[in-house]
Amino acid sequence: MWNLFKKLAVGLVVGGVLAGIAHSQEVPFSFQLLFIAIALVGAMTFTLLDAPAMNTMSGGKAAFAVAVFWLFLIMVCVAGASLLPQFDPEDEKAKIGKLLDKERKQSAQGKTEELIARAKALDEQVKALENRLKGIGGGQAVTPSPPAGEKPAATVSTGSGDMMKVGEEQWQLQECYNCHKLRGEGGKKRGPELDNIGSLLTVEEIQQKIADPKSFMAEGYEKEWTKGIMPNKFKDLMDPKEMQALAAWLGTFKNAAVNTPKPIKKN
Repeated sequence: MWNLFKKLAVGLVVGGVLAGIAHSQEVPFSFQLLFIAIALVGAMTFTLLDAPAMNTMSGGKAAFAVAVFWLFLIMVCVAGASLLPQFDPEDEKAKIGKLLDKERKQSAQGKTEELIARAKALDEQVKALENRLKGIGGGQAVTPSPPAGEKPAATVSTGSGDMMKVGEEQWQLQECYNCHKLRGEGGKKRGPELDNIGSLLTVEEIQQKIADPKSFMAEGYEKEWTKGIMPNKFKDLMDPKEMQALAAWLGTFKNAAVNTPKPIKKN
């Protein structure tokens, strides 16, 4: 009995050390519990090695024992896995849909530009006609009509509120939280906290850093900067307006209570 308690105590100590290391690296709490559970299972396994030998079984009794043993293991694995964070396919599907939607809009951009060019040409013709009418004594303004089958182009305006919404959406869509902590959430210590980035960089400089990660280096992150931990891909994944929105949104964070490392301009 004493040997059982001793080995369980060793398992708890090992599990506690693993959980402590995981906590320091900001590993989710559920995985910290998993490390403790694995350590305890290991301790119980070593304890079973000291258990007295079982009587030899054969025939149907042995087959039944093996089936019960495997059924028990399967139940433990399924029950344990159900406690872990689950992959949400709908969430990932929504992110992929947003990325594809941008590609669809870009594919339709050529047709849109053609329509705009035709509208400009029509506008020039109307202006020329107005000048001719003025020259012969007319003075009435002519209102251009769109070509048959085409609708007049709508004017698009983006307010600051919309830009902030797009910026926050890009933060989530590009999964910036995997490396950076913001508002106490996210971050794996691969990148600095950004709660005070708006006090250290202008919106233009933040946008430059996103587009060219080597343009600035955060103090204390020299190794990460040298290794190129921040990927140089966002200029391809975001169009200029989306990148500007993300930079503008990050520029609003000016919490001096958070120790955001000072960015150093490199190029």
